[in-house]
Amino acid sequence: MMKKVLTIAGSDSGGGAGIQADLKTFMAHGVYGSSAITAVTAQNTLGVLSKQCIAPDILRDQIVAVFSDLRPDAVKIGMIANSEQVRIITNLLQKYQASHVVIDPVMMASSGEELLMQDAMSILYEELFPVASLITPNRMEALRLYQCITGKSEADVMIIGEVLQEKCRTNVLIKGGHSDGNDTSDVLFTSDGKVTFPGVRIDNPNTHGTGCTLSSAVAANLAIGYTLTESIEKAKRYTEGCIEKRLNLGNGSGPMDHRGG
Repeated sequence: MMKKVLTIAGSDSGGGAGIQADLKTFMAHGVYGSSAITAVTAQNTLGVLSKQCIAPDILRDQIVAVFSDLRPDAVKIGMIANSEQVRIITNLLQKYQASHVVIDPVMMASSGEELLMQDAMSILYEELFPVASLITPNRMEALRLYQCITGKSEADVMIIGEVLQEKCRTNVLIKGGHSDGNDTSDVLFTSDGKVTFPGVRIDNPNTHGTGCTLSSAVAANLAIGYTLTESIEKAKRYTEGCIEKRLNLGNGSGPMDHRGG
């Protein structure tokens, strides 16, 4: 039987990130994708024009509708707009005893637009992250979470990763795509230690939606039955393949080709 994955995230009208990127990624991995939309954004390759949060009861009903009929083998969570949404999602994941929950803590669009309200920051790590199998912040998002937890504004990746893994009570993959230089290695922090997934920067400015794509690929691989480290390795290679195809659409930070390498 085909494996099923639910994405809980925002809609990107430009199709490069959010729900749209997630569903494309699921299809590329041969799993069935369903969705619960948290917010609608009007955006393109140049930036976000506007956004509108989905009403709490509609978000709740979307998740209930999927779990009650198309129970997912994994769940990917992306953009969450506010603390009420965090609590709804957390309560339903616990109610349905969801497995293989992968959270990409989307806080900012590629253009720099804030997507996560400040009041949701603290309850992310207090309530939602402990329900997850993995969270996948990039280095900037990891630092923001670290600041929220510790009040400290600076630290190296290894310290940040260890603190987040302990305080968030889940596995943490800090992505290296936003780092300076050519090294784009990702580092996984678990209670057993850390694992590095090497990567080299690909010469392509069109990388909108890489975080959404990677986390969705990890969730798809977990649903299929791969281990966490296997799922991350495969997801990283898939995402690199999407970038390497050098799709060139729009006048700004363009989307990737989700058909992969």
